[in-house]
Amino acid sequence: MADALLAELRDLIARHVVASGAPLAALPNILLGREDGPTLPCIHVTDPVFSLIAQGTKQIEVGDRTLTYGPGEGMAVSIELPMNSFVIGATAEQPFLGVGLRIRPEAVAALLLEQPGLALPAGNPASVMVGTMPDALIEAVVRLLRLLDHPADLPVLAPAMEREILWRVLSTPQGAVLRQIGLADSHTARIGRALQWLRSHLAEPIRVSVLAQIAGMSLTSFHRHFRAITAMTPVQYQKQLRLHAARARLLASAESVTLVAFAVGYESPSQFSREYRRQYGQPPARDGRLCREAASA
Repeated sequence: MADALLAELRDLIARHVVASGAPLAALPNILLGREDGPTLPCIHVTDPVFSLIAQGTKQIEVGDRTLTYGPGEGMAVSIELPMNSFVIGATAEQPFLGVGLRIRPEAVAALLLEQPGLALPAGNPASVMVGTMPDALIEAVVRLLRLLDHPADLPVLAPAMEREILWRVLSTPQGAVLRQIGLADSHTARIGRALQWLRSHLAEPIRVSVLAQIAGMSLTSFHRHFRAITAMTPVQYQKQLRLHAARARLLASAESVTLVAFAVGYESPSQFSREYRRQYGQPPARDGRLCREAASA
């Protein structure tokens, strides 16, 4: 059954994908992806999401963790994370094809209230997990995407189908990382509040004591839970956010490297240039120019 489901899923994605990774106008919580060959590593900040691969292979790097997943396998991400992701298995004849579902914490919380017996993971689950998905989950995704061929049915049927998919994701071992975000007092939710503060105060010097206070944890507990959940230290997380924001600015306009460095919180443009080159393989000015040329080609 899984082979037939994946074959239909591949067909649905290939027919309806518009821009890889872009949300669908008819289903704004759904993202479809297609790549006709391997892609270069690209660091980005991901929101809570579940993704399922129909064809091809993808690799992600989060902190010191490297994960690979392929057809019939899914990935669950519970919090905003800077991650390096790239397609490693795809050709023009057999492109990479995948589908994603944005996860809303309030939707998770609602399901957990209805099914309080759903076991919660012990300790601190990592914020990213991959694994093989059950046929029932893949079939639910296929049924949702079939609605794209029947647009009149979308407003009535799609909300219930998205809810079913979320429930089936939460019921998998990988769903453990998502069940945490439905609980306001879980370690993941607490660390998530600290991450939101970091993102909204990007250029400010990091004060771990302030982050621990926001998370409602002792300093020792905060360090332990932060590393367990994000696979990074707070300083490493902030650096990834700053470099991602800097690259986005360089892509958008030809700002000076010094101006960009100061804008994202670096006090030393030379340190910024070193860390940027280490991350992206090119000096910031050259990388920005190449990115703008590629985007306009």
